[in-house]
Amino acid sequence: MRIVDAHGHVGRWYAFAVTDGSARSLISVMDRCGVATACVSHLLAVGPDARAGNELLLTELAQHPARLLGYAVFNPHDPEAPERLRDLLEVPGVIGVKLHPEVHELPLDHPAYAPAFDIAAERGRIVLAHSQHDSAFCDPVRFAAVAPRYPGLPLLMGHSGLWTSGFAPAAEAASRCPNLILETCGSRMTARHLGRLVAEAGAERIAFGSDAVFLDLRTGLGRVLLADISEADREQILHGTMDRLLKGPR
Repeated sequence: MRIVDAHGHVGRWYAFAVTDGSARSLISVMDRCGVATACVSHLLAVGPDARAGNELLLTELAQHPARLLGYAVFNPHDPEAPERLRDLLEVPGVIGVKLHPEVHELPLDHPAYAPAFDIAAERGRIVLAHSQHDSAFCDPVRFAAVAPRYPGLPLLMGHSGLWTSGFAPAAEAASRCPNLILETCGSRMTARHLGRLVAEAGAERIAFGSDAVFLDLRTGLGRVLLADISEADREQILHGTMDRLLKGPR
């Protein structure tokens, strides 16, 4: 079975124990788990330095073109971010945009994020954004507010609300927004929760993600493999949804 990880990272994070954040280490685990492709952003870019982190991402994509695809991080506080994003999306292997409203301390539906959505929509790319239930910045209701503005844009809700209290609101938002896709990673997600998301939103609206190298890819994959869902739904989550999203113009 082909497996695509929709949400991963390379690099280190200042406040999290990442034992080995190298692309080589990630690919080693991918090989053991049968993961063909991981879609990653660089943690330096998510955190303190989007410009430098995005450049490091390009280096990793060039060195591992058959295994890694990339999200360019958009920092809404950088006045040059729109121009830089346009250039980054021209680089082979860059499939979309990564937003982290919680880190940026800016609501997902704030006008400062509009250039990222506009550019991604123009280029037919994917936007992956961190979500967190009850967050002032990225609660599922923020996704439900943004998604209808860009009906042709695939918007991945990273973590599907993150907390267990957020899974139902995430599924409800996805049911109302055809271009909103839920993503499975997070330490609170279990196989049982995943089964409920499938029942409420449909497997075609869910993509597997691990959050490696933050979290263990093996754990994230295991919950999908062990979930009480049909084999067709399992394959849809593990690769079908992302296969569809990645068919857009690159």
